[in-house]
Amino acid sequence: MTVRVLTGITTTGTPHLGNYVGAIRPAIAASRRSDVESFLFLADYHALVKCDDPDRVEESRLALAATWLAAGLDPERVTFYRQSDIPEIPELNWLLTCVTPKGMMNRAHAYKAATDANAGGEPDDGINMGLFCYPVLMSADILMFNAHQVPVGKDQVQHIEMARDIAQRFNHLFGQGHALFTLPEAVTDAEMQLLPGLDGRKMSKSYDNTIPLFEGGAKGLAAAIARVVTDSRPPGEPKDPEGAHLVTLFDAFATAGERAAFRAELRAGLAWGEAKKRLHDVIEREIAPMRAKYETFMARPELIEEQLLIGAKKARAIAAPFLQALREAVGLRRFRALAAAPAAGPKAAAAAPLAAFKQYREADGQFYFKLVGAGDALLLQSAAFAQGRDAGVWVAKLKKEGAAALAGAPVTLAADEAAVRAALDRFLEVE
Repeated sequence: MTVRVLTGITTTGTPHLGNYVGAIRPAIAASRRSDVESFLFLADYHALVKCDDPDRVEESRLALAATWLAAGLDPERVTFYRQSDIPEIPELNWLLTCVTPKGMMNRAHAYKAATDANAGGEPDDGINMGLFCYPVLMSADILMFNAHQVPVGKDQVQHIEMARDIAQRFNHLFGQGHALFTLPEAVTDAEMQLLPGLDGRKMSKSYDNTIPLFEGGAKGLAAAIARVVTDSRPPGEPKDPEGAHLVTLFDAFATAGERAAFRAELRAGLAWGEAKKRLHDVIEREIAPMRAKYETFMARPELIEEQLLIGAKKARAIAAPFLQALREAVGLRRFRALAAAPAAGPKAAAAAPLAAFKQYREADGQFYFKLVGAGDALLLQSAAFAQGRDAGVWVAKLKKEGAAALAGAPVTLAADEAAVRAALDRFLEVE
């Protein structure tokens, strides 16, 4: 079974080591697996929640795209796109917003943290609706492509749980017995905690405690590492590596053998200054080859633009028909001109009734649909689908396009072709 994996990074500021270790590196590694279908995107709508500097947003989008490509992303193997190039995502965001309980948003960690920071004043001071509804937009990112897995830091697991809850509610309200949305699973690295920043807190642009990935070159990397907070134990005095921020950073780039040796040396009295040099060397070993590629892409933004537009086209080929099926499900259907009522008499009695699509799931776990006419006479039968949403997309297409959609449709005719075509075209007249 192919697993669909989706990863996004918010475009506010320049990429740092936390972005690379927590999202970029594992996502690129996963994209090279034959059993993984990867969707990687620049979350530039999310950037607008916290950043009102257009130039910073623009520069960050470019820098992050260049980082993905320099780090080894192969656009031929993945769907690589900007969130803002997929208009179906904000529309899905609204459909999901309309079924999301406000109480769920009240419990979101980011919103609660923001209100806690306002203790003593108005709880919602400085909080915009983008921040409040952030988990719904994140759900739209994920559910638009029915991702099976979403690699996240532990602080984002709650958002994936919310996406599952929202998807389940939507399926219940509008699925008519089949699942429109796949329920995503959060994937966290069991061995790696959130990468700490200079002060030991989570490395984040919001805290201004990041270590740059490429900015400033090797000297800039060394300067940032020199600012990593350590305890005051002098050279020669044993140091406890457990819980040391420097050691956590080292672990993210070192081999298992190097990790063990580093801990042993610290316990034997290795100076923090020398330890920081070791950290610099092990990080530089991995990222130095990427730096030249990054600089090339930054100097040729048109190369990045070309790849992102190709990725957007691939993404929209999935998103557009799926959103149409969701619109049908919630009742946002096109009005069709009703056929003129036939005159009474033998001809009227012979008028064919409107056929009906029926979707269902068999004991084999696969999803199917069929078209039946009068007396439930079978007109056509679909092939098996692994996901109910895929069957729904084809039903919507056949209703929308009529017999013209038969070419290439995964169906078998069970009646005379002319009768099937007439039944399908009837949807265009009466639906």
